[in-house]
Amino acid sequence: MADADARQPFSADVSEMRTLFDLQHRKSRSHPPADLKLRRDRLDRLAAMVKQHGDRFADAISSDFGVRARIETELMELVPTLGAIRYARKNLPAWMKPEKRHVSVNFQPGKAWVRHEPLGVIGIISPWNYPLQLALSPLVDAFAAGNRAMLKPSELTPAFAELLKDVMAQHFDPEEAAVVTGGVDVGQAFSSLPFDHLLFTGSTAVGRLVYQAAAKNLTPVTLELGGKSPAIVCDDYSLEKAAKSIAFGKWLNAGQTCIAPDYVLVPEHKAEAMAQALLARVRESYPDLAHNPDYSGVISERHRKRLLDAVQVARDKGATVLSYEEEAAVEAGKVPPTVVLNAPEEAILASEEIFGPVLPVVPYRTLDDAIAHVNSRDRPLALYCFTDEKACEERVLGRTLSGGVTLNGTLLHIAQESLPFGGVGPSGIGAYHGQEGFKRFSHARAVHKVGFINVFEKLGPPWGKTARKVAQMMLNR
Repeated sequence: MADADARQPFSADVSEMRTLFDLQHRKSRSHPPADLKLRRDRLDRLAAMVKQHGDRFADAISSDFGVRARIETELMELVPTLGAIRYARKNLPAWMKPEKRHVSVNFQPGKAWVRHEPLGVIGIISPWNYPLQLALSPLVDAFAAGNRAMLKPSELTPAFAELLKDVMAQHFDPEEAAVVTGGVDVGQAFSSLPFDHLLFTGSTAVGRLVYQAAAKNLTPVTLELGGKSPAIVCDDYSLEKAAKSIAFGKWLNAGQTCIAPDYVLVPEHKAEAMAQALLARVRESYPDLAHNPDYSGVISERHRKRLLDAVQVARDKGATVLSYEEEAAVEAGKVPPTVVLNAPEEAILASEEIFGPVLPVVPYRTLDDAIAHVNSRDRPLALYCFTDEKACEERVLGRTLSGGVTLNGTLLHIAQESLPFGGVGPSGIGAYHGQEGFKRFSHARAVHKVGFINVFEKLGPPWGKTARKVAQMMLNR
């Protein structure tokens, strides 16, 4: 590693961004792959950076949001990132160990194994909603796999992006890892670089554009997108317990969470009671909404208008809208927690990912109807099922498909370092976290070593009777 004094941050200039990429690409091809010691050193420096600047990160993120509770940044961003580092650091020796594979009798006494080797340079495009965790969590996996990385944080969190760029330069040489900042033009240029792998977290619409740009270089991609993640409340489960869990998962970060419950499916005779229970829970969690530092602001005026307009459209079409402190909250740059009953199918709330503090409650007659409702839509990034009956649990798991699942709770599957995180279909391509992340950013290199005798070479050519007999024997096995 170069001297600390030599570390200089790169600007967002597109030509300098290309220079940075060329530097990392050249080093990845000319230097030996990172060994266990270097990988752990990079992870240790990343952990030190997060711990040393945690307060500054929280302040910058709160500034970008207008307001966001420090405890939410600590629990939802700093803690998971440090947990991922510890998990990777502990398990790296086992992950890096070559995997022995079976060798057919036809090729005995040979050996076969798989080596997981660094791909080279990883590009990471992260979103604004959890700007630290969704930038650094994939970086943990990239480092664990022995790669170098370039990060492009969202332009909607400029204070955080500039801080991340500065502190990364203090802890890492630009040939190891660096941050580039800028707007849409920089993001487009970034996704067009010929990375060895590109990970994007964000909307499905932008994900398509990133995919198209990466395809021109045949760059493999991991896309972490979103969609309408359902919460299914089965008839046997406590309404109050379900409302508590759903309210927690929905209104954390004012609903600006890719795996937040997007709508709640509940037995039709409990729909109104569920709506009231959700609103009661949110009143208890966030009193004095407009001035409450625990309730996050919505990231921009454009996003606030989108959400408020969607609620108004549903209201105009006959939906029942339950909320409180609406005017005061909006004046404070927030969107109030809102529950919507009977949102019509043609309304935006029913057809598009909400990504905000608005939650439709959708009644169903039978569990089969609820499952059919989920399956009539794109595969979601997350699914939540609330039941104490094993048969209902297996029915929902067996007949739906989603990126991940939490049973009798929300969000918590993403916090398990041992579980992969990723979408399916329109909600994403590929998964990372933990060992899956290590493998995502590694090349599984197949190796076969011939034994003391090579049967195939002994057989010929020229092919004779012995070769024909051996071939017939193999065919008849």
